[in-house]
Amino acid sequence: MNPIELKDKNLILASGSPRRQSFLKELGLDFKIQLKEVEEIYPKHYKREKITNFLALKKAKVFTNLTDKDILITADTIVWFKNKALGKPKNLEQAEVMLKQLSNHKHLVITSVCLKSANKEKIFSCTTEVYFNKLSPESIAYYLKNFNPLDKAGSYGIQEWIGFVGVKKIKGSYFNVMGFPVHKFYKELLLF
Repeated sequence: MNPIELKDKNLILASGSPRRQSFLKELGLDFKIQLKEVEEIYPKHYKREKITNFLALKKAKVFTNLTDKDILITADTIVWFKNKALGKPKNLEQAEVMLKQLSNHKHLVITSVCLKSANKEKIFSCTTEVYFNKLSPESIAYYLKNFNPLDKAGSYGIQEWIGFVGVKKIKGSYFNVMGFPVHKFYKELLLF
């Protein structure tokens, strides 16, 4: 199955993320963007992919008028560091604190994706290990001044300057660190 065989489906991406939108375009998929406000809160005792699974499903549940031809796509990404979830920072001060924490350490990037139609849903997740070099205060300040960390889990984009100079190595999907496990998504979409 390929994008041509998905032509009778209405793909709906419920994400304002320019990276997720770009990935779907690069896959050659026709899709619409529909956004609905969802409060990204979850039970405090949840950990790792249980958090992202919960939030991806929560984002999907607000879409109640789907048909059999619709395939809704929702996703959520967190950085998991020292037994704690780091989401998107609320301001530059919080972004600076997060980058200082991640400096010279390993963390996990976890993304969950939910596919939903009128009568079925599928949730899957992907985890990537990211190892950061030691980041100087000057490097962090430069990144915060010249890039937008506020729309990214963990306050950084691996595809930006900080990823070029700060990431020592990764184990797993690079695209997952950008917020969308494209390889896994495409496989699951074709099976859906």
